[in-house]
Amino acid sequence: MNEEEQVMTEPEKEPEREQRFTGLYEWVEAAVFSLIVVVLVFTFLFRVVGVDGPSMTPTLLDQERLILTDLFYTPERGDIVVINRYTREPLIKRIIAVGGDTLAIDGETGEVSVNGEVLDEPYIQGTTYPLEFESPQTVPEGYVFVMGDNRENSTDSRRLGFISEKDIMGEAVFRIWPLSKFGGLS
Repeated sequence: MNEEEQVMTEPEKEPEREQRFTGLYEWVEAAVFSLIVVVLVFTFLFRVVGVDGPSMTPTLLDQERLILTDLFYTPERGDIVVINRYTREPLIKRIIAVGGDTLAIDGETGEVSVNGEVLDEPYIQGTTYPLEFESPQTVPEGYVFVMGDNRENSTDSRRLGFISEKDIMGEAVFRIWPLSKFGGLS
């Protein structure tokens, strides 16, 4: 090899090394950025929560996994929410009444009435007993009344009282496990 050929091959090798490092740097940068975005999304927009126990049967079963969000959330009747602060583990319950609603539970028929209208509750299992709840009561503003869908096996507002909206972690909007039931919770 003569001197001219050596001079040409050395500079040709430099750009090739530089390109390899640039490609590796871009790949690492993209991976770190993606990880940061996923962490931020699941910290501020969505959370994954697990169902623990039978209190929401038949709607939700033990060990199912749900996506929860509190982004621009305002509690409404019928929403499935996760509540913190009232027991050791967060509770997953359905909102039955919101602030300003008058609620009554008929101890003989098990019917639940909100503002004088009997609720149509095809999603419940068992009979709704009033337990420690004395009817009728008006839900204070800033609070909700919640019950599990498995009415005979649920720790809910009938025992815990009204739940502060501040203690609602968010609304369960999507089931991600088991895959056979993957989909929205509307």
